[in-house]
Amino acid sequence: MIDTGRPGGWLYRAMHAGFFVLLASSASRYVAGHGLRGVTPLLLGLSAALVLIYVLGVLWWERAGQLWLAAVVGVWCALVLVAPSFSWCAVPLFFVCLRLLRPGPLLVAVVLLTATVIFAQLRLAPRFEVVDVLVPPAVAAMATAVFLELRREGERRQELIDQLVRTRGELAQAQREAGIGWERERLAREIHDTIAQGLSSIRLLLQAAEREDASGEHVRRASEVAEDSLAEARRFVRGLAPAALTRQSLADALRELAERTAAESGMEVRFEAVGEPLPTPEDVDAALLRVAQGALANVREHSAARVAGVTLSYLDDAVTLDVRDDGTGFDPAAPGSDADRGYGISGMRARIEQLGGELAVESRPGEGTAVAATLPVGGIS
Repeated sequence: MIDTGRPGGWLYRAMHAGFFVLLASSASRYVAGHGLRGVTPLLLGLSAALVLIYVLGVLWWERAGQLWLAAVVGVWCALVLVAPSFSWCAVPLFFVCLRLLRPGPLLVAVVLLTATVIFAQLRLAPRFEVVDVLVPPAVAAMATAVFLELRREGERRQELIDQLVRTRGELAQAQREAGIGWERERLAREIHDTIAQGLSSIRLLLQAAEREDASGEHVRRASEVAEDSLAEARRFVRGLAPAALTRQSLADALRELAERTAAESGMEVRFEAVGEPLPTPEDVDAALLRVAQGALANVREHSAARVAGVTLSYLDDAVTLDVRDDGTGFDPAAPGSDADRGYGISGMRARIEQLGGELAVESRPGEGTAVAATLPVGGIS
């Protein structure tokens, strides 16, 4: 069918209608001037054949190709040879050629149509005039140039649209991949700060029970840690805050963490809160508690420290958490020096920076380690 849904479809409808009007007008003019004698029946038969061929092309416009167009032009040329007045049909045929043909075949069709029109003009004119030879090629050249430029402009616009669609698809894919990566990072942090640390505590407690042969207390603590770890796992899967923060403040949760770490590890862990507590969002409290859990897990497992300290400080527009120990320390600048085998400190830093804060790590071999997290609280919602 003719393409009437696209921009410009009305133009082709007008060209088709114009072709039939001009064809009918040319046939009527010939019959009026020559009657139904001579070649008039042949001319009317060719006109009818041309109408039939053209209508078939309009009905199956998307399938109409160069063979159909060649048939239409061929029959039209035969009509012009008999009656030059049919040359007026060249105008709509010209636009049909522009619509269907690529530049190479189009040039051949334009030359043929123009030559046929010149032939018709010379036959109709009472005497030879140069204008009858020059005007048709000039008009055809200008119309062809304009149409080809518009076609190129449309193709460039379509290329830009296709490029934008591809870019949008690539951007959407990148956003999906970034979302997947962020979610993996979040799960990795949560697993490290909850399940991994809980399992580590259970392992240490069971090892202590085996060494001391006084397993009752250690096994009981191991059971409590397992229960807490299970609760934490369920909560982070649901995206909730740490369980310790649902029943108490951040300071109380940190104090409880320090006491539990001391009981599990045997080292001295001190907790101190400084300043007037500020109202802090849940995500800030959760991030600081996770940092404290990760830092103390590093102290317990890697530092061989005897004393560790946890300090929560409330400033005018920020809250800071410091975790320090007197253990073996390490060189933060050395390759592979991350005290928790490559993930804990990077996970803490990602968690803090996600909330607009900063994480600093200071350590030297033999001089202990200090981890300081700072989060702004002014304007946080």
